[in-house]
Amino acid sequence: FANYQVGEKVNLEKAMLPTTRFGGHIVSGHVDGVGEIVERNQVGRAIEFWVAMPAEISKYVAEKGSITVDGISLTVNDLRKNAFKLTIVPHTSEETTIDQFQVGRKVNLEVDVLARYMERLLQGQQEEQPESRITMDFLQQNGFA
Repeated sequence: FANYQVGEKVNLEKAMLPTTRFGGHIVSGHVDGVGEIVERNQVGRAIEFWVAMPAEISKYVAEKGSITVDGISLTVNDLRKNAFKLTIVPHTSEETTIDQFQVGRKVNLEVDVLARYMERLLQGQQEEQPESRITMDFLQQNGFA
């Protein structure tokens, strides 16, 4: 809570129930990294933010994918190496605390948990692959290459 002032509003969302329609993306509330608002622009009625993110979580962030910023589930609209752009529509500004974000603000980031599971599954497949006994030398010695 080092980035917050006493009395400052925070965004809280109710947990998804298994009996209701699924909306948004799957998050757990665990912070994956701290980002920083590096640019804020008013574009018509929308607000665009560029958020710098730690390199170690950038592999989990995809254009048109989801990310949570200070507890607000949002869509990534553009992507750079270690930064992403958010375009905030008026409804989101009115229903969350994001309209109070200014350049220089530190924000908690959480990536979509499915990206983490996908990485883990792929790592597991790589770890379980037995090393092949068929080498280029073997193929050449047996007339296949």
